Amino acid sequence: MTGRFLIGGAILALLTTVALSSDLNLTAAEVAPEWSLNMTAIEACSCPMFCQCYFNTEPAAHHHHDHDDAEHYCRFNIAWQVNQGHHGGTDLAGARFWMAGDLGSSWEDGIMDWSVIHFDPTVTAAQREGLLEIVAPLFPVEWASFEIGEELPIEWRAETDGAVATLDGGEAAEVRLVPVAQAMSDAPAVLDNIQYWGAPRHDGFVMMPNEVEAYRLGPNAFEYHGTNGFMITIDINSNDVAEQ
Repeated sequence: MTGRFLIGGAILALLTTVALSSDLNLTAAEVAPEWSLNMTAIEACSCPMFCQCYFNTEPAAHHHHDHDDAEHYCRFNIAWQVNQGHHGGTDLAGARFWMAGDLGSSWEDGIMDWSVIHFDPTVTAAQREGLLEIVAPLFPVEWASFEIGEELPIEWRAETDGAVATLDGGEAAEVRLVPVAQAMSDAPAVLDNIQYWGAPRHDGFVMMPNEVEAYRLGPNAFEYHGTNGFMITIDINSNDVAEQ
């Protein structure tokens, strides 16, 4: 896709055929089912630890050996696993999906660069439709380019000694996180009370720098080592969105 897209707008276009085939006299409640979602991310990006994008309107500067000018970008991977949730009568528990992209050089104008979503092949059509609807208010931003990519298997593992997520066995994308070396004890190093996108609730940023974070598909492929990483569990429901 080219041009500018709100995630919600792009998703709405994907669901248009469903809407057109529905009864035009449906109530608003029937068109927009009640939903809730609790899910955990294994996330990493190209920024130094800790990602300044949560505090500023531009990413960290990156210097390259082949030219003097610094570039600003935040190239990210987010591997999601749903802990519990539903969309109408559809159970979302256990569903996995992957987001990759770049926030761009600045978003003072409210526009970020590009994003792509991949679903695990085990995600059903109903789960996919529900998750797409929920992702829109969770990431309430505009993208210059947004697309839904190929379905690919997602491996997702989080333990006390680190976290690993792969897309298509690592051929398509990979994130590997390790505990913070500067932690004062064996307990997780957690950053609390900082907003995470549109999530009204979360359990804190469990800071874990990456050994590698890579997206290996298409012209926007990238790979970084030793940069920012964390895990986070978010909670959001349709009542939260209705109250906004």
